[in-house]
Amino acid sequence: MEKTKLEMVVGVFVLVGLLCLAYLSVKLGKLELVSGDVYEVEAQFNSASGIKPGSTIEIAGVEVGRVRGITLIEDRAKVTLAVSNTVKLYTDTIASIKTRGIIGEKFLALTPGGGGDRLKPGGTIRDTESGLDLEELVSQYVHGKVN
Repeated sequence: MEKTKLEMVVGVFVLVGLLCLAYLSVKLGKLELVSGDVYEVEAQFNSASGIKPGSTIEIAGVEVGRVRGITLIEDRAKVTLAVSNTVKLYTDTIASIKTRGIIGEKFLALTPGGGGDRLKPGGTIRDTESGLDLEELVSQYVHGKVN
């Protein structure tokens, strides 16, 4: 009887521990088990180097979404963005690829406009700025091709 009771307590303890581990993995990994209230828009870049699905999307330093996917359309990278429904984007929004720190991770920064029409789900952000490619700059400097 005593052994069975001890085994039950240990079993419940292990189960609670596994549930806590799963919860922390989802929260810290910023995984989405159920897609929240988001809408998708697209942006095309000459180079989407460093951006990957799951990269953050920020406006004024505040996370407002995540990159859903990246595909190649002819010679440009089409990036699909999942943006929170609480954020209003307009047709004159600018999407830029930025870097945290000198060699930090890349993220997508949106500069919302306000003069255009509201961007509808499935719409396209026309104004984009590709990220700075540090390797290309160093290569140009080494080979003397810097202007």
